[in-house]
Amino acid sequence: MGGVWQTIWQGDAVSRSVALLLLAMSVASWVVILWKGWLLRRAVRDVQTSTAAFWQAGYLDEAQQRLKTFDPRRLVLPLLEAARTIEQAAPQTLAAAGDRSQQLTRALRDALHRVLHRLQFGQVLLATVGSTAPFVGLLGTVWGIYHALTEIGIDGKFRIEQVSGPVGEALVMTAAGLAVAIPAVLAYNVLGRQIARIEADLEGFARDLRELLVHHQERAQ
Repeated sequence: MGGVWQTIWQGDAVSRSVALLLLAMSVASWVVILWKGWLLRRAVRDVQTSTAAFWQAGYLDEAQQRLKTFDPRRLVLPLLEAARTIEQAAPQTLAAAGDRSQQLTRALRDALHRVLHRLQFGQVLLATVGSTAPFVGLLGTVWGIYHALTEIGIDGKFRIEQVSGPVGEALVMTAAGLAVAIPAVLAYNVLGRQIARIEADLEGFARDLRELLVHHQERAQ
Protein backbone atom coordinates (compact mmCIF):
# COMPACT_ATOMS: atom_id res chain seq x y z
CA MET A 1 0.00 0.00 0.00
CA GLY A 2 2.88 2.38 0.78
CA GLY A 3 4.33 1.78 -2.67
CA VAL A 4 0.98 2.56 -4.27
CA TRP A 5 0.68 5.90 -2.48
CA GLN A 6 4.30 6.71 -3.24
CA THR A 7 3.62 6.14 -6.92
CA ILE A 8 0.55 8.37 -6.80
CA TRP A 9 2.21 11.22 -4.91
CA GLN A 10 5.06 11.27 -7.39
CA GLY A 11 2.61 12.65 -9.95
CA ASP A 12 1.60 16.24 -10.54
CA ALA A 13 -1.31 18.27 -9.11
CA VAL A 14 -3.89 16.68 -11.42
CA SER A 15 -2.87 13.14 -10.46
CA ARG A 16 -2.92 14.00 -6.77
CA SER A 17 -6.32 15.66 -7.11
CA VAL A 18 -7.73 12.55 -8.79
CA ALA A 19 -6.24 10.37 -6.05
CA LEU A 20 -7.72 12.56 -3.30
CA LEU A 21 -11.12 12.53 -5.02
CA LEU A 22 -11.07 8.74 -5.20
CA LEU A 23 -10.05 8.57 -1.55
CA ALA A 24 -12.91 10.87 -0.54
CA MET A 25 -15.40 8.82 -2.58
CA SER A 26 -14.14 5.62 -1.00
CA VAL A 27 -14.38 6.97 2.56
CA ALA A 28 -17.86 8.40 1.97
CA SER A 29 -19.18 5.18 0.43
CA TRP A 30 -17.75 3.00 3.22
CA VAL A 31 -19.27 5.24 5.88
CA VAL A 32 -22.66 4.85 4.19
CA ILE A 33 -22.17 1.10 3.70
CA LEU A 34 -21.32 0.44 7.36
CA TRP A 35 -23.97 2.79 8.72
CA LYS A 36 -26.78 1.58 6.47
CA GLY A 37 -25.82 -2.05 6.94
CA TRP A 38 -26.14 -1.60 10.70
CA LEU A 39 -29.38 0.38 10.35
CA LEU A 40 -31.16 -1.92 7.90
CA ARG A 41 -30.21 -5.09 9.77
CA ARG A 42 -31.98 -3.70 12.83
CA ALA A 43 -34.79 -2.22 10.77
CA VAL A 44 -35.75 -5.64 9.41
CA ARG A 45 -35.93 -7.00 12.94
CA ASP A 46 -37.78 -3.94 14.29
CA VAL A 47 -40.48 -4.10 11.63
CA GLN A 48 -41.12 -7.78 12.34
CA THR A 49 -41.27 -7.38 16.12
CA SER A 50 -43.27 -4.13 15.91
CA THR A 51 -45.97 -5.52 13.66
CA ALA A 52 -46.20 -8.67 15.79
CA ALA A 53 -46.57 -6.55 18.93
CA PHE A 54 -49.23 -4.42 17.24
CA TRP A 55 -51.46 -7.36 16.36
CA GLN A 56 -51.14 -8.83 19.84
CA ALA A 57 -52.62 -5.67 21.41
CA GLY A 58 -56.22 -5.61 22.53
CA TYR A 59 -57.07 -2.12 21.25
CA LEU A 60 -55.50 0.74 19.31
CA ASP A 61 -54.27 2.77 22.28
CA GLU A 62 -52.48 -0.26 23.65
CA ALA A 63 -51.06 -1.02 20.20
CA GLN A 64 -49.69 2.51 19.94
CA GLN A 65 -47.99 2.17 23.33
CA ARG A 66 -46.50 -1.16 22.27
CA LEU A 67 -45.06 0.36 19.11
CA LYS A 68 -43.35 3.09 21.12
CA THR A 69 -41.47 0.31 22.92
CA PHE A 70 -40.77 -2.08 20.04
CA ASP A 71 -40.20 0.51 17.29
CA PRO A 72 -37.31 2.76 18.48
CA ARG A 73 -36.40 3.78 14.91
CA ARG A 74 -40.01 4.79 14.14
CA LEU A 75 -40.63 2.68 11.08
CA VAL A 76 -44.10 1.35 11.90
CA LEU A 77 -45.36 3.86 14.47
CA PRO A 78 -45.64 6.78 11.98
CA LEU A 79 -48.14 4.76 9.94
CA LEU A 80 -50.43 4.29 12.92
CA GLU A 81 -50.05 7.91 14.02
CA ALA A 82 -50.88 9.15 10.52
CA ALA A 83 -53.94 6.92 10.33
CA ARG A 84 -55.23 8.12 13.69
CA THR A 85 -54.83 11.78 12.74
CA ILE A 86 -57.74 11.27 10.35
CA GLU A 87 -60.00 11.30 13.40
CA GLN A 88 -58.70 14.78 14.31
CA ALA A 89 -58.95 16.35 10.84
CA ALA A 90 -61.16 19.45 10.63
CA PRO A 91 -64.42 18.55 8.87
CA GLN A 92 -64.29 21.50 6.45
CA THR A 93 -60.79 20.81 5.09
CA LEU A 94 -59.61 18.84 2.07
CA ALA A 95 -57.93 16.39 4.46
CA ALA A 96 -61.43 15.30 5.50
CA ALA A 97 -62.71 15.07 1.92
CA GLY A 98 -63.82 11.70 0.60
CA ASP A 99 -64.86 8.66 2.53
CA ARG A 100 -62.93 7.08 5.40
CA SER A 101 -61.16 4.60 3.13
CA GLN A 102 -59.80 7.34 0.84
CA GLN A 103 -58.60 9.44 3.78
CA LEU A 104 -56.75 6.49 5.29
CA THR A 105 -55.16 5.58 1.97
CA ARG A 106 -53.85 9.11 1.53
CA ALA A 107 -52.53 9.40 5.10
CA LEU A 108 -50.86 5.98 5.08
CA ARG A 109 -49.30 6.55 1.67
CA ASP A 110 -47.74 9.85 2.77
CA ALA A 111 -46.44 8.35 6.02
CA LEU A 112 -45.00 5.36 4.18
CA HIS A 113 -43.18 7.61 1.73
CA ARG A 114 -41.58 9.54 4.58
CA VAL A 115 -40.35 6.34 6.24
CA LEU A 116 -38.96 4.97 2.98
CA HIS A 117 -37.22 8.27 2.27
CA ARG A 118 -35.27 7.83 5.50
CA LEU A 119 -34.40 4.24 4.66
CA GLN A 120 -33.19 5.15 1.18
CA PHE A 121 -30.87 7.88 2.42
CA GLY A 122 -27.35 7.25 1.07
CA GLN A 123 -28.44 5.10 -1.86
CA VAL A 124 -27.91 7.98 -4.28
CA LEU A 125 -24.35 8.41 -3.00
CA LEU A 126 -23.56 4.73 -3.52
CA ALA A 127 -25.04 4.79 -7.01
CA THR A 128 -23.07 7.92 -7.87
CA VAL A 129 -19.78 6.52 -6.58
CA GLY A 130 -20.35 3.20 -8.31
CA SER A 131 -21.04 4.82 -11.66
CA THR A 132 -18.46 7.62 -11.63
CA ALA A 133 -15.42 6.21 -9.78
CA PRO A 134 -14.21 4.15 -12.80
CA PHE A 135 -14.29 7.27 -14.96
CA VAL A 136 -12.42 9.30 -12.33
CA GLY A 137 -9.79 6.57 -12.31
CA LEU A 138 -9.79 6.61 -16.09
CA LEU A 139 -9.06 10.33 -16.00
CA GLY A 140 -5.96 9.60 -13.94
CA THR A 141 -5.03 6.85 -16.37
CA VAL A 142 -5.30 9.10 -19.40
CA TRP A 143 -3.33 11.81 -17.65
CA GLY A 144 -0.54 9.37 -16.77
CA ILE A 145 -0.31 8.09 -20.33
CA TYR A 146 -0.28 11.66 -21.61
CA HIS A 147 2.70 12.38 -19.37
CA ALA A 148 4.50 9.29 -20.67
CA LEU A 149 4.00 10.36 -24.29
CA THR A 150 5.05 13.90 -23.46
CA GLU A 151 8.32 12.67 -21.97
CA ILE A 152 9.07 10.69 -25.13
CA GLY A 153 8.22 13.66 -27.36
CA ILE A 154 10.44 16.08 -25.49
CA ASP A 155 13.49 13.82 -25.37
CA GLY A 156 13.02 12.27 -28.80
CA LYS A 157 14.26 8.94 -27.50
CA PHE A 158 12.43 6.11 -25.81
CA ARG A 159 13.83 4.91 -22.52
CA ILE A 160 11.96 2.66 -20.16
CA GLU A 161 12.70 4.86 -17.14
CA GLN A 162 10.97 7.78 -18.89
CA VAL A 163 7.61 6.06 -19.09
CA SER A 164 7.70 3.58 -16.24
CA GLY A 165 6.62 6.17 -13.66
CA PRO A 166 3.72 7.73 -15.60
CA VAL A 167 2.48 4.35 -16.87
CA GLY A 168 2.69 2.85 -13.39
CA GLU A 169 0.72 5.82 -12.09
CA ALA A 170 -1.86 5.29 -14.82
CA LEU A 171 -2.31 1.61 -13.95
CA VAL A 172 -2.67 2.46 -10.25
CA MET A 173 -5.39 5.01 -11.04
CA THR A 174 -7.33 2.44 -13.07
CA ALA A 175 -7.16 -0.08 -10.25
CA ALA A 176 -8.07 2.56 -7.67
CA GLY A 177 -11.16 3.60 -9.62
CA LEU A 178 -12.38 0.00 -9.78
CA ALA A 179 -11.53 -0.61 -6.12
CA VAL A 180 -13.73 2.34 -5.14
CA ALA A 181 -16.60 1.52 -7.51
CA ILE A 182 -17.02 -2.22 -6.94
CA PRO A 183 -17.87 -2.12 -3.19
CA ALA A 184 -20.27 0.77 -3.80
CA VAL A 185 -22.13 -1.12 -6.54
CA LEU A 186 -22.32 -4.34 -4.52
CA ALA A 187 -23.52 -2.47 -1.42
CA TYR A 188 -26.11 -0.56 -3.46
CA ASN A 189 -27.62 -3.82 -4.69
CA VAL A 190 -27.50 -5.63 -1.33
CA LEU A 191 -28.88 -2.70 0.65
CA GLY A 192 -31.48 -2.07 -2.04
CA ARG A 193 -32.81 -5.60 -1.60
CA GLN A 194 -33.05 -5.07 2.15
CA ILE A 195 -34.92 -1.81 1.65
CA ALA A 196 -37.29 -3.53 -0.79
CA ARG A 197 -37.98 -6.23 1.81
CA ILE A 198 -38.76 -3.64 4.48
CA GLU A 199 -40.90 -1.70 2.02
CA ALA A 200 -42.96 -4.81 1.23
CA ASP A 201 -43.49 -5.49 4.95
CA LEU A 202 -44.54 -1.90 5.62
CA GLU A 203 -46.88 -1.83 2.64
CA GLY A 204 -48.52 -5.02 3.85
CA PHE A 205 -48.93 -3.60 7.35
CA ALA A 206 -50.35 -0.33 5.96
CA ARG A 207 -52.89 -2.24 3.88
CA ASP A 208 -53.95 -4.40 6.85
CA LEU A 209 -54.13 -1.35 9.13
CA ARG A 210 -56.34 0.46 6.64
CA GLU A 211 -58.72 -2.48 6.44
CA LEU A 212 -58.80 -2.73 10.23
CA LEU A 213 -59.67 0.93 10.75
CA VAL A 214 -62.30 0.92 8.00
CA HIS A 215 -63.86 -2.15 9.59
CA HIS A 216 -63.87 -0.45 13.00
CA GLN A 217 -65.66 2.55 11.54
CA GLU A 218 -68.29 0.34 9.89
CA ARG A 219 -68.93 -1.46 13.16
CA ALA A 220 -69.26 1.86 15.04
CA GLN A 221 -71.90 3.15 12.65
